[in-house]
Amino acid sequence: MGLFSALLGNAGSVNNEQLIKDFGQLLVDNEQIELGFKLIRDTFIFTNKRLILVDKQGFTGNKTEYKSILYKSITRFSIETAGTFDLDAELKIWISSEVNPSIIKQFNKSVNVYEVQKVLAQHVLA
Repeated sequence: MGLFSALLGNAGSVNNEQLIKDFGQLLVDNEQIELGFKLIRDTFIFTNKRLILVDKQGFTGNKTEYKSILYKSITRFSIETAGTFDLDAELKIWISSEVNPSIIKQFNKSVNVYEVQKVLAQHVLA
């Protein structure tokens, strides 16, 4: 992921080995990481059981919030692909009966948003 893209707030893919090294302690028995993406300091991880959002907080990033979202609580989601002149694609996720999206993430062009949509669909529609 390029620095310019990261500074704009766009997420880039992270390999599973690095995610397991950094966040393996968050996983329960039989839970496996399927996809992961990193912003400048934040990470979000799709596992076979849930979506994990890792939010580094504060100026130093020493404080971290780990948010788990069960796929069954996701009521809808959308992806918007990057256009010819766009730098990013966008993912929106609605939790329960909320009117506005609870989660909005932007991806740089290196991320296949169709792959992200497919993982979400497999879990939400199951």
